Amino acid sequence: MTPRQKKLTVAVLLGGDSSEREVSLMSGRAVVQALNPKQYRVLVFDPAFELAKLVRNAPRIDVALVMLHGGHGENGAIQGLLDLLGIPYQCAGVLGCALAMDKPRAKLAYREAGLPVAREVVLYRHRPKPVATLLEHLNPPVVIKPAGEGSSVGISIVRYKKYLAPALKLAFKMDERVLVEEFLPGREVTCAVLGNRDPEPLPLVEIRPTEKYAFFDYEAKYLPGASEEICPAPLDEETTRQIQQMAVTAHQALGLKGYSRSDFILTERGPIILETNTVPGMTQTSLFPQAAAAAGISFSALMDRLIELALEDARPGRRR
Repeated sequence: MTPRQKKLTVAVLLGGDSSEREVSLMSGRAVVQALNPKQYRVLVFDPAFELAKLVRNAPRIDVALVMLHGGHGENGAIQGLLDLLGIPYQCAGVLGCALAMDKPRAKLAYREAGLPVAREVVLYRHRPKPVATLLEHLNPPVVIKPAGEGSSVGISIVRYKKYLAPALKLAFKMDERVLVEEFLPGREVTCAVLGNRDPEPLPLVEIRPTEKYAFFDYEAKYLPGASEEICPAPLDEETTRQIQQMAVTAHQALGLKGYSRSDFILTERGPIILETNTVPGMTQTSLFPQAAAAAGISFSALMDRLIELALEDARPGRRR
């Protein structure tokens, strides 16, 4: 076999110690199953228990697929370790992951890029009178979310002032900072982006939680049958192109690579960007693979493409 035909050793990182561990395990296992054994030699690591093992095996690894959602898997920490080990990976680097995971700072980047965002206030756990501070800037209904969590963990929609304090208490359990945004009613749409220097948007997905759910929360995301996901989203061509361009702009504004998925709310005044995911869910029924399938990219082919993008972006001196 020529060097180009030689099997690549792929490290799949799954699990981790964040609040999204179970989702990460599902993503990682789906990815392992999708990798063609004729092309890849697969090693699996759970950084919650096997960081030392990952470091010891680094010389054997050609590329990593990071399937860690939230926490140190998506805030730039594991990406920094992989950089030190010289292992290319499919997702954004340290800065991009850290910026996207920090919702208030991501919104600064969105604004700088001209993207429309909801009005917000940032509150801090140890500062006094958080409810009074909030009400100086916004009135219910509002959305309260931890500043650095994903998968809608710790998020509440609050419609009445009397429920602000308990919702803030819940969010402060997850993070020392809390982002409070004006509540914007509208259709929920997500746009996947694939690529490094010239990222391309995939078909949009519209998300319609069942009547039981006020929004696309953790259970609505992952409980089978809790939401209807329509891809391609039934939107006119102009709105579709607008949201796709906004997703590409967000990808570039945050300095991302490989892939991302940005979430939007389609309001009366147009689409508003909510946040960007740098390691989106990757089970075969997750939103990103659904969008890829609508673009004619099978789940297995999507894994091949992510590996290609990781190796394409490898810095000089890294192994290929």
